[in-house]
Amino acid sequence: MYQDDDPTETSEWLDALESLIDQEGVDRAKYILERLSERASRDGTELPYSITTPFRNSIPVTQEARMPGDLFMERRIRSLIRWNAMAMVMRANQRPGDLGGHVSSFSSAATLYDVGFNYFFHGGDEKRESDLIYFQGHSSPGIYARSYLEGRFDESQLDKYREEVDGTGLSSYPHPWLMPDYWQFPTVSMGLGPIQAIYQAHVMKYLHSRELIDMGERKVWCFVGDGECDEPETLGSISMAGREHLSNLIFVVNCNLQRLDGPVRGNGKIIQELEGIFRGAGWNVLKVVWGRMWDPLFEKDKDGLMQRVMDEAVDGDLQNFKSNGPAYTRKNFFGKYPELSKLVENLSDEDINRLNRGGHDPYKIYAAYHKAVNDHGDRPTVILAHTIKGYGFGTAGEAQNTAHSLKKMDIEQLKAFRDRFAIPLKDDELKDVPYFRPAPDSPEIVYMNKRRQELGGFYPKRRKDCQRLETPSLDTFKALLDGSNGREISTTMAFVRLLTALTKDKRIGKRVVPIVPDEARTFGMEGMFRQLGIYTSEGQKYVPEDREQIMYYREDKKGQILEEGINEDGSMAAWIAAATSYSTNNFPLIPFYIFYSMFGFQRVGDLAWAAGDIQARGFLIGGTAGRTTLNGEGLQHQDGHSHVLAQTVPSCKSYDPSYGYEMAVIVRQGIKEMFEDNQNVYYYLTIENENYEQPAMPKGKKVEDGIIKGMYLLESVETKGKKKSPRVQLMGAGAILNEVRAAAQMLKDDFDVASDVWSVTSYNELARDGLHIERWNRLHPDDTPKKAYITQCLEGQQGPVVSSTDYIKLLSEQVRAFIPKTYLTLGTDGYGRSDTREKLRSHFEVDRYYVAVTALSALARDGEIKQDVVLEAMRKYGIDRNKTNPVLA
Repeated sequence: MYQDDDPTETSEWLDALESLIDQEGVDRAKYILERLSERASRDGTELPYSITTPFRNSIPVTQEARMPGDLFMERRIRSLIRWNAMAMVMRANQRPGDLGGHVSSFSSAATLYDVGFNYFFHGGDEKRESDLIYFQGHSSPGIYARSYLEGRFDESQLDKYREEVDGTGLSSYPHPWLMPDYWQFPTVSMGLGPIQAIYQAHVMKYLHSRELIDMGERKVWCFVGDGECDEPETLGSISMAGREHLSNLIFVVNCNLQRLDGPVRGNGKIIQELEGIFRGAGWNVLKVVWGRMWDPLFEKDKDGLMQRVMDEAVDGDLQNFKSNGPAYTRKNFFGKYPELSKLVENLSDEDINRLNRGGHDPYKIYAAYHKAVNDHGDRPTVILAHTIKGYGFGTAGEAQNTAHSLKKMDIEQLKAFRDRFAIPLKDDELKDVPYFRPAPDSPEIVYMNKRRQELGGFYPKRRKDCQRLETPSLDTFKALLDGSNGREISTTMAFVRLLTALTKDKRIGKRVVPIVPDEARTFGMEGMFRQLGIYTSEGQKYVPEDREQIMYYREDKKGQILEEGINEDGSMAAWIAAATSYSTNNFPLIPFYIFYSMFGFQRVGDLAWAAGDIQARGFLIGGTAGRTTLNGEGLQHQDGHSHVLAQTVPSCKSYDPSYGYEMAVIVRQGIKEMFEDNQNVYYYLTIENENYEQPAMPKGKKVEDGIIKGMYLLESVETKGKKKSPRVQLMGAGAILNEVRAAAQMLKDDFDVASDVWSVTSYNELARDGLHIERWNRLHPDDTPKKAYITQCLEGQQGPVVSSTDYIKLLSEQVRAFIPKTYLTLGTDGYGRSDTREKLRSHFEVDRYYVAVTALSALARDGEIKQDVVLEAMRKYGIDRNKTNPVLA
C-alpha cells in the first residue's frame, strides 16, 4: 500500500475536491475526475479501480425525494398486514395437515412492498395498462394480508391458505393457473422470476418499437432475494437488459443476508458483490443500506471511521450485530476505535437498537423508488435494499439461522409481536391467533384504498381473456396442402414456408413473433432476416458483411424476429412474455420459438412448466428433431425423448408431424384453440432436417380430424394373391413414417403380407384421450362404456399392431392399454451417436428392415405365419440376432 509522504499536499487535494463539490456540484466533480483519469492513463499511470462504492446509501440525504404521505398511518397499515400474514400461516399450522407456510421473507420485505403499493405500483386504467410486478414467491402471505385489509378476501379464504383442491383456497405461492384473476406470474421457482422479468421488459419495448402497443410509463418490477441471485437464471441475462437499454425495468433485491440455511456471503458482502455485477452490466445501482436513524451519526463521522468499520464488516458480522443485540453492537462495531465509541457514548442501548437498515425505512425506500422511476436515464435500475430476515419476530427468528419457513410462535412471542406492532388484541385472544381488520370506514382502510384508487385500483390482478383473433383458413397454407410436387424438402423447410405465409396474413401477420436462440440459418430461416428484420433497440449501426447477399443480416428497431443469441433460457423467457401478451398487454401475440429439440424441454424444463402455470399460448418448435434424423452431430445433439418430457406439462399439446400438410392442420388448429377459443394450452411441434417428398393432403374431413386427434389411416398396401393374405397395422411418426411405408412395400413384395399404414401425429394426445376415457368408464359403471379414439381406429382392423418412432419406446408404450391387439413397439432407446441416417436407424433398430421383421414376428405370435418366416426375413435383410442391444451399447 502506498505510504503518504506528504499528508499536507493530500489534504489540499481533498479540500479542493470538497470545494468543487460544494461550489459546482457532483456532476462537475465527476467530469473533472474523469479528465484527470484520462490524463493520468495517457502516461501509463495505474489507477486504483473499483466498480463498487462505499457501503452506504447511494442517494445523499440532501438529494432524497420526500415521501408525501402519512408515515404513521402507513406504519399502522403495515403493522396490520404483518400481523395478518403471520396469523394466516400460524392458523394454517394449527389445523390438521401440517400445510406449512413462510413469513420470514415477507417480514424482511414488507416495507419494500408497502411503499410500492402506496406510491408506485400502477394498477392500470382507461389510459394505460398496469405495471407488471414479479413478487418474490415466498412473500405471498403478505400480499394476501394486504388484499384482506382491502376487502378482496374474507377470513374464510385466508383460513384456506394452501388448501387449493376445492378451488376456494389461496395458493401457496403465486400461481396463475390456480388464481387466474389474481396472480400474474409464477415466481417461487427461484431464478425464473428475474429472467422472465428481464424478457418481459424486453418484449414490452419490442412491441412499443413496432408501434403495436404504447409502453408509456409502464414499469416491470421484479422483487428478488439476495440468495436467489446465486441461481444462474437470476443474473444470467442482466447484461442483455443493460445492452438493450431496458429503462422500463426495476429490480428490487431484498438483501436480508440469509439464504435458507445461513448467510448468503458470510465472509463477504452480497450487497457490494451485486453492486459490482449490476453496474458492470450497465445498470443504475441504488443502494439502500442504512435507515434515517444513522444519518446524524454519518454527519458527525468527520474522520470516516464509522464508514471504515462498515466497509470492513462482513455479512456474518452484520447478522450478529442484529441477532446478538445492542450491547454486542456497541462493543464489536462501535468499539473498534475509541473515537467511534465516543460517537455513541450518549446513545442508550435502545437508541442503538433503533439504528435501522435501509430496507425497513420507508423514507429511504421512497427516495430510491422515486429515483428509479423518474431519473433512470436509458438504463435499467437495481435497488439493493439492506433488510433483516424475520424482521419483527424477535427471539422467534429475527436475523437467525433458523429454517426459512418460520411458522410457529409460542404465546410470549405472540405477545411481543403484538406489542411491537401495536395490534389491538387482548392477551386471552392470542391463543387463537385471530385476524384483525378495521371497519371499512376506518382511517386505515380509507387511506389505503385512496392510495390504490390514485394508482388505478387494486393489485395484484390479472386479465384472463382477451380479444379473439380470427383463425386463418386452411387455404392459407395451400402450398403445403398440395405437397412438394416431386421435390424433396424437409419438414423444417415446410415450416419456414408456413411461418412465411402466416407473417403475410393481413389479419394476424403482425402478431406473429418468430423467436430463435442463434440457429436461424440452421433452420433455413435466414430468408426472413431481410423480409422481417431482427429486432434491436438501437437499430443497425454497421454495414453487415453479407450486405450484398439477398438474405443479409438485417437488424432493425422495428424488426419482427427476436434473435436472443446462444441462450435457450432467455429465448424461452422471451417466448413466455410474448405468449402471455394477451393478458399483460391486452394484445395477443402468436409466438413461435424455434430451437434445437435436444436443447428444448431438456434444458428449459422448469420454464416450460412455468409456461403452463402462467397460461402461455403459443408454439414451441423443436428443430432437427429425432434421434436418427440429425446425422453427423452425435450424442448430445440427437433428441429421442423431448416428446416424453413434453407430456409432463398438462397444458402442452405435442405433435410429431411427418408431412407439411399435417403441420398446417396442427398449427391452424392451435391458433383457433388458443387465440379464437381462448384456451390455455400451448403446442410443441417437432420438425426434421431430412429431405423427402412431401405428399399432398389426402381428401376427407376424417384425415383432418385424425391429424388433430393423433392418428389417421394414410394408406393400405394390398397384396395381389388370391388367397386371403396376413395383415398388419403399421403405425409410424415423424421421419420414421417413411421407413414404415417402405416396410409395408417390402412385406407385400417379399412375404405377401398386406398392411394398413397409420400416420401417428401425437402419441401423447392419443394417450391422454385413452386415459380420459378409461377414467370416465371407471367412474360411470352404470353407463355404456366409451372407447378411446385409438381403440376405435384399430379394433375393426385385421392383424397385430407395430409402432415405430424416432423416440424412446416409452412414447408409444403409453397407448398399449388402449390397443385391443398384439402390440410391438420400436424406438430409439439409448444414447445417440454420429453416423449416417441409415446406420443410425439400423443401430437403433427402427429402419424399414426391423419394421418388416417386427411385423412378421407379431404375425407369428398371433399364429398367422410360422416362425421360420421370421428367421428367413432376418437372413434376407441381414439382421444379426446377436447384435448388442442399443440401450446397452
